[in-house]
Amino acid sequence: MEHDKLQRFMFEHGEVRGELVRLTDSWRHVLERRDYPPVIRSLLGEMMASAVMLAAMLKFDGTLVMQMQGSGPIRLLVVECRSDLAIRATAKHDDCADLANLPDLLGKGHFVITLDPADPDQTAYQGIVPLHGNTVAEALEHYLMQSEQLPTRIWLAVDEQSSAGMMLQRMPGASSDELWQEALAPAATVKADELLKLDFMTLLHRLFNEHDTRVFESMPVRFSCTCSREKVAGMLRMLGPDEVEAALAEQAEIDVACEFCGQHYLFDAVDAAQLFAAPESLAEDSKKLH
Repeated sequence: MEHDKLQRFMFEHGEVRGELVRLTDSWRHVLERRDYPPVIRSLLGEMMASAVMLAAMLKFDGTLVMQMQGSGPIRLLVVECRSDLAIRATAKHDDCADLANLPDLLGKGHFVITLDPADPDQTAYQGIVPLHGNTVAEALEHYLMQSEQLPTRIWLAVDEQSSAGMMLQRMPGASSDELWQEALAPAATVKADELLKLDFMTLLHRLFNEHDTRVFESMPVRFSCTCSREKVAGMLRMLGPDEVEAALAEQAEIDVACEFCGQHYLFDAVDAAQLFAAPESLAEDSKKLH
């Protein structure tokens, strides 16, 4: 069975492309770092599978950020997926144990996709649409239709071990709707257990054996967090010395935890002084140490 892989495929002589993804280790990395309630786990798992498929389909060099922002018990769901399919995720929420669908969980909100290019000379792109539908799949399908005008269908499944998904998309410039409908009919029969457990080739054969399907080389997916002590130090410098000193007056150390991976970064009074020391002072201190 495939683990942490994305599989792209396309109907030969046709106008439909698709992807399959299954996350295991990368999914468990997210679960182990934060104690999310079951409904948050399910939504984050579905968003992670969706973000990987979308990032691979866009062939974009940089980071794709998928967000659901709301006014309900769930305030924010965020998944970041780099073009090398390194992924991380987090959520901000209140008590939502008795709720299940997106309108109840997020209230009035927005679905946001940001493309942050790796090249600093390129401009980031952001698309925002109102949240639509009762599931992550429906929300993303609506976003893609609004932003790209491309008919897309998405199937997602999550359990404690895996997060998985399948995406079908009508190719840009497709001239006929017939093959698209022929692809949707068997795809609609896919079961959550099949997405989570069947190997990709078996699943593709079961669903699309009547079509001449081209399968591309699979792509690995992994969990990766880009937080660092240097980035936290930069954030504290932006707050300014007065804010940092005020925080230290209340407690011996400033403890900053990464919202994605849970890593803690501690800064005491000596660390804080070094943050705002002039470069010349740091150079002199370095000479004294040597």
